Amino acid sequence: MKGFRAFIMRGNLVELAVAFIMGGAFATVVTTFTAIILALLGKLGGSPDFSNYNPGNVPVGKFLTALIAFLILAFVVYFFVVKPYQALKARFEKPAPAGETVESLLTEIRDELRSKPLQP
Repeated sequence: MKGFRAFIMRGNLVELAVAFIMGGAFATVVTTFTAIILALLGKLGGSPDFSNYNPGNVPVGKFLTALIAFLILAFVVYFFVVKPYQALKARFEKPAPAGETVESLLTEIRDELRSKPLQP
């Protein structure tokens, strides 16, 4: 029981649960926004719903509708979530401390070895 309680109380498990809940809520928002964009596309160029499209009796219409919805959803997530997050992260992230590189350390070792005479 003690191990189970420690597992449940781990910080990353709680963070994962919160992320899962927020992801579900955000998915609803993005799905609704995608529906709005599909409706606007329907107003501009006809119905974006290809569900009844069956060339040669092959039902590809639902796939086309799902593909367009996915591309719109990916566009929304990328430009309204990923890009702003990357910009904020770059703005507030502290640069890594400039330490010695592997090459400079190896050069220093080489020079140190060259300066010492060989002992028989």
